[in-house]
Amino acid sequence: MAYLRNKTVNRLNLHYGMHTLAMSGGGVFFAVFLLDAGLPPAVVLAAIALILGGRFCLRPLVLPLAKRFGLKGVMIGGTLATALQYPILAQVHGLGPMLLVLCLVSAVGDTLYWTSYHAYFAALGDAEHRGHQIGAREALASVVGIVAPLLGAWALVTLGPEVAFGVTAGVQMLSALPLLGAPQVEVAATAPGAFRASMLGFALFAVDGWTGSGLYFVWPIALFVTLGKSFAAFGGAMALAALAGAVAGLLLGRHIDAGHGRRAVWLAFAVLAVTILARAAATTPAMALTANALGALVPCLYTPTLMTAVYNLAQGSPCALRFHMVTEGGYDLGCGAGCLAAAALLALGASLPVALLLSLGGAMTSLVLLRRYYAGLPALAVAV
Repeated sequence: MAYLRNKTVNRLNLHYGMHTLAMSGGGVFFAVFLLDAGLPPAVVLAAIALILGGRFCLRPLVLPLAKRFGLKGVMIGGTLATALQYPILAQVHGLGPMLLVLCLVSAVGDTLYWTSYHAYFAALGDAEHRGHQIGAREALASVVGIVAPLLGAWALVTLGPEVAFGVTAGVQMLSALPLLGAPQVEVAATAPGAFRASMLGFALFAVDGWTGSGLYFVWPIALFVTLGKSFAAFGGAMALAALAGAVAGLLLGRHIDAGHGRRAVWLAFAVLAVTILARAAATTPAMALTANALGALVPCLYTPTLMTAVYNLAQGSPCALRFHMVTEGGYDLGCGAGCLAAAALLALGASLPVALLLSLGGAMTSLVLLRRYYAGLPALAVAV
């Protein structure tokens, strides 16, 4: 298994597994905890959009920090900063100052972390094993996601949000340990052509953000409501979904690296579209659980297909960090716009399933863009 020989990627995947433990144990309850705290669904989505807007505005600050401390330094700082949002989340009780503080801290942590993480993974991963390496990462995340939501739900119900989210913050901080021995990646002072080289990545992440606004923010709210606003039932649903998708990522990663990227796009899109439609049609707890379990295939099938393209584009660009600053900005705009559109629909009286259907537009656009990318690979290889 040659794709496991890259020790830096192995460190990154170990870190990501610990990061996912925090995300699945605490972060997965982010939106539904705000809902339980008394915020209407439209306001929860507006708060998410505010965080994404803050990320977009703060992202230019990543470049001077990366020049000074390197990509690894910014990633470690982002890992620690991300942990700070969880104790603040436990203190949110409806509209008020703590909600604004939460949005600001979340925006800072996410900006530092995700921009540097993606750039670092792109710079030090292997293009010929990219699908395998992303598949291994997502498979590990799925395995961790089986246990973490159950533990998070148990802690919320029995120990309270202060303890539950406090532990989540501690796990998030510990996830920085595997990064300490990783190599440093310096950032060039200038990188002519970096912006132009990022345009396809920007488009891919913008439409991915629009799709994700429904899948990752509208749907958890709908699922939580359908399950009677029970943290225990919600955590169980997330664990069941992770169990359903634990091995699919490795299988598709091998498929992409074998040169079947175009076929993988169709498979990923089919699963994505069916998942959105199934979730929009889920009106009972049983239907919601089934649709949620089906959605576990999305990160295992769609994410390797998308991120193989994005990471390879970043690695071939003049500067991986600048590339991901642009692409992450695209995600913020797409996801923020999707959340605001869904919030507007809800405020006008539409149902959560109707708001969820907005994601189909992003999914269809992703299909077109990814098909064009993978269709161009043979020609690019011949040119090289």
